[in-house]
Amino acid sequence: MAQWVTVWRAAQLVGVPRSALQQRVRTGEIELHDGLVSTETLLKLYPQTEFEPSGMLERVTHIKDDAFGRRVRERLLPSQEVLAQRVFRQSQELADVQRHLQRYHALVIELRERMRELLEQAGGDDPRLLALQRQLNDGLARALATESVDVLDVMDDMLKVVSAQVTLRPSGHQFAVEGRDTLLQAGLRAGMKLNYGCGNGTCGMCKVRVISGAVSKVVPFDYPLSEAEKQQGYVLACAHTAASSEITLETLEAQGPEDIAPQQIVTTLRALRELAPDTRLLHLQTPRSHRLRFLAGQSVTLGRAGSAATAGDDVRATYPVASCPCDDRNLHFFIARDDDNALARQVFDGTLKVGDAINLWGPLGNFVLADSTHPLVFAACDTGFAPIKSLIEHALSLDTAPSLSLFWLATRSDGHFQVNQCRAWSEALDPFEYALFTHGDAAAGARQMAAAMRADLFDIDCDFYLAGPQAFVEALGAALIDAGVPAAQVVSQTV
Repeated sequence: MAQWVTVWRAAQLVGVPRSALQQRVRTGEIELHDGLVSTETLLKLYPQTEFEPSGMLERVTHIKDDAFGRRVRERLLPSQEVLAQRVFRQSQELADVQRHLQRYHALVIELRERMRELLEQAGGDDPRLLALQRQLNDGLARALATESVDVLDVMDDMLKVVSAQVTLRPSGHQFAVEGRDTLLQAGLRAGMKLNYGCGNGTCGMCKVRVISGAVSKVVPFDYPLSEAEKQQGYVLACAHTAASSEITLETLEAQGPEDIAPQQIVTTLRALRELAPDTRLLHLQTPRSHRLRFLAGQSVTLGRAGSAATAGDDVRATYPVASCPCDDRNLHFFIARDDDNALARQVFDGTLKVGDAINLWGPLGNFVLADSTHPLVFAACDTGFAPIKSLIEHALSLDTAPSLSLFWLATRSDGHFQVNQCRAWSEALDPFEYALFTHGDAAAGARQMAAAMRADLFDIDCDFYLAGPQAFVEALGAALIDAGVPAAQVVSQTV
């Protein structure tokens, strides 16, 4: 018998991006019932999910196209305590099902016996009682018949042990908790805009209310929840993980940059690495007790922590964060050589050393992903790749865009300083593709890029995100709008 699962769980079962299933929902290939997908439909669309006819363990290892067995074997399991709790709850559900089946079976047997007695009293020839007896016997035979097991049901039961599904209310967003992640870590990794502060159980800003399901404390915390909060089911997302296969949490999520408060953090320079002759990777780390909450695509202002030699915080510059909000302690920045920028000079002349303290203010800006299911097109020029990289990583975490395309223009010899990252995305992800351009003039290069986009993409309703020098952003934005792209679907950032 077919089961019904969420789109999120269905994507896990058949080993495809959630966006691929959502696209099939939009085209009518998959019909949803109350937001759920039939496992029978999934097996028809993805026959490669079928198992080879052998023992259970062998069947898991022989699934075609690397669909399920390898994912389970390679996935980091939760802690023994959490695993035991999930298995126990699965056992409870199985025991409940068995108890109900036994009661239903006893009821059917009792009815069949009563039917026999009524037939004897009626002389054994009442056509209505005979028809009812045949229907009862046939139905019981079908219920007791041995049928092939739905492989997706088996896989779903396994997934419920090694991972958990979290649904957020009132937004309806869903994400998975895998391995030893806390609820907060898993939510950020999935691109959720959860409310939090310290991330270590001190501030209480990540409080959520458990509506259904069970959680388990995995990290000690100092924040004192009141008795009333405990009675209402509040827990700290940074200190708990899912103890049941499905849980529902009530929490508010940021809708945009305006929902994130400004922060000031003293960070530590963890690494300074050459990406290209004129480009450096600046890696800052926040204290464990004060992480940076920001949205992908936003920027921050950096300044030297005061010293007479460096004129204190007078040495400041604003840069987009090049890393994903899912790793809020480790912040990456791409610094280009610029003799007019005091901070950039210190990056290249050796003044900045690993271990130095650097002040951070932010986050800043509205260059963030819109809530949309359109294909996404990203365009960068030189170090404009920094906020674009953050947006791409965020989009990959959300897994809702049907496709992602990157166009990257270099106006200098080392402008494509992270081409290996682009190649890795392209090789690992079916919905991602990229194209590289080189031109000494940013505006002319932008027009060249627009022509390439028009040839490939303008028959698709896309959202465009542009980042780079002002000349690049203005030329490409104007070309897109002239070609008919709605202005609301073109978002830009000058870098």
